Amino acid sequence: MWRRFYKVAANDTVLWFQNCGGPSHCGMECSALVIDDVGGYPVCKTIGRATSTYVNVIDEKKPHSGVTVKMISDGGKSNCSLSVSIVCDPSRVQGPNLLEKSGTCDYATSLRHPSGCAKIIYVHGHGWGWFGILLIISLCLFGGYLLAGTVYRYFMLGVHGIDAIPNLEFWASLPHRTQGLVMSLVQKFRGPSEGYRSSYTSVGF
Repeated sequence: MWRRFYKVAANDTVLWFQNCGGPSHCGMECSALVIDDVGGYPVCKTIGRATSTYVNVIDEKKPHSGVTVKMISDGGKSNCSLSVSIVCDPSRVQGPNLLEKSGTCDYATSLRHPSGCAKIIYVHGHGWGWFGILLIISLCLFGGYLLAGTVYRYFMLGVHGIDAIPNLEFWASLPHRTQGLVMSLVQKFRGPSEGYRSSYTSVGF
């Protein structure tokens, strides 16, 4: 966070700006002030407020290059603004050196600052990915099937109690079938058991 004012000047215009997190941090309402020479007298006015600040990346294809902070003052007769391009530089602070003005009171400048560098947040774990999505969809479809089948059998066929569950016999025998399948696979990979091999006897011809 910035905790100081930055000054930049061009021709007869002098501009100060800061961005330190808003009024709750610095106790100041203004984020940017500009002095214009009007009729030979310096006139100070607000062109940006901390409550009207917008942040965007400078280059969406290179988000690590920096951000653009735009402060707008929309409380007066004219909507003035200040756009500050903060180029990522983790080792130093440089600028601002150039002030550009467009329209009546729209200003733009740039500086190099560590606060323009993106902070990488590491997230441990990557979730279940496509497998998790497929599992959730399958569970939802299965739950919908059971609910729709139970409602149909209860109201349309008059089946009550646990018998209203569709294909109850299949679901009741599913654990036994699963156990038999697992045992079959285990025997297939382990080969015939000792008892199975000892049932054979040699036959002489």
